[in-house]
Amino acid sequence: MFLLDNFSITHFTAKTYIALAQMFAPLRRCGEAFGILLLALMLAPATGHAQAQPKPRPILTVDRIVAVVNDEVITRNELSIRVARAASQLARQGTPAPPNADLEKQILERMISDRAVTQFAKENGMRIDDAELDRAIERIAQDNQMIVAQLRLALEKDGIPFARFREDIRGEILMARLREREVNDKIVVTDTEIDNLLAAATQDTANNEFNLSHILVRVAENAGPEQIQARQARAEQALTQLKSGTDFRQIAASFSEAPDALQGGVMGWRDNARLPTLFSDALRGMKVGELSSVLRSPNGFHILKLNEQRGGQQAALVQQTNTRHILIKVSEVVSEAEGRNRLRNLKERLDNKGDFAQIARANSEDTSASKGGDLGWISPGDTVPEFERAMDALKPGQISEPVRSPFGWHLIQVMERRTSDMTGERKRLAARQTLRERKGEESFQEWVRRTRDLAYVEIRLDER
Repeated sequence: MFLLDNFSITHFTAKTYIALAQMFAPLRRCGEAFGILLLALMLAPATGHAQAQPKPRPILTVDRIVAVVNDEVITRNELSIRVARAASQLARQGTPAPPNADLEKQILERMISDRAVTQFAKENGMRIDDAELDRAIERIAQDNQMIVAQLRLALEKDGIPFARFREDIRGEILMARLREREVNDKIVVTDTEIDNLLAAATQDTANNEFNLSHILVRVAENAGPEQIQARQARAEQALTQLKSGTDFRQIAASFSEAPDALQGGVMGWRDNARLPTLFSDALRGMKVGELSSVLRSPNGFHILKLNEQRGGQQAALVQQTNTRHILIKVSEVVSEAEGRNRLRNLKERLDNKGDFAQIARANSEDTSASKGGDLGWISPGDTVPEFERAMDALKPGQISEPVRSPFGWHLIQVMERRTSDMTGERKRLAARQTLRERKGEESFQEWVRRTRDLAYVEIRLDER
């Protein structure tokens, strides 16, 4: 039996097939390529005959492998689907699409990184079950003022299959868990770093905000001088095309390896304190509409475009919430269901006049356990969105049902609320959060790059 790529055979009757099988039995002793050649010659119509030819049957396109990642493959069909979705997304944004070959390479590299990270998660027993996924999709629908059925119709109207949307959300949740476990839990921000950040902010830029676009050409951790030189040349090529007037969004989609590449490289508004020092220093001498030179960082080569600039907003009064919680972490040992059930049992004890602080000390798996779960006064943005939404929905004294966040399962109790002018303290809190975000983003992208570099990858995109 032969596997034929892009090969079609005209229709035969069953009787003809039997006769051919007997006639071509000796082909089994031939090499496969020679056998195929003989078969093609024997089936070719004889010249000089006026015999009517049957209508050719359509050629069947066989799917093929475009990349191997460890023990898994990425197929041409998978890549084509992702490329079509990316092209559609670019069209909706009004971003000129890069050449199809460039877009394919961009998407394939992202699929390879995603596959390597997903494999790492599976190997470490990390799973996102359907119940948790359903809750996340319900929250997405609520945030868009819809029910799930309406969200599904809206997605399918835009050509996005709901099943694919579910798997994309599952992947995003998994990425958030990995980031929390592999990076964020290990980030430490010291008071000295906060002092240095506040002191480094110059008077003329300290309160400024910048609307930026960004291109990143990554450099592998173990790259040699020739590879680094090649990556720098690629960044310089992108900058040359930008200076010639090519749309930044198109160049970002073609060249950038940052997560926002298919959004045209748009970073949006960032206050000066939230930017890496490399970016902040480059922006000091730039005017609106200008491009930076090629900037070098440990992650690779960067190009910035300053779209807009405005003065920073003055500190305002904020509503704070005095909160305490009990946390049960999910791991290879503690499943989602077990973590949720443990909190339900604790909630029942609390509803029956149990002492929150005492139960938190005995059961919570957070550093706040020694303080009875007390988190102190929390301002908007200090916690992850899942926790903050649940906290904001509670009245003083009320205890939540089990709440899932990237950290695990929580029971949350709001003690009281107040409105405060946090000008001085908020600056330090904002600086701490800025440093955490900066370290977290850089560290996670570096972790993804290392995970991808450690994987066995074989790219077959150019094979035909």
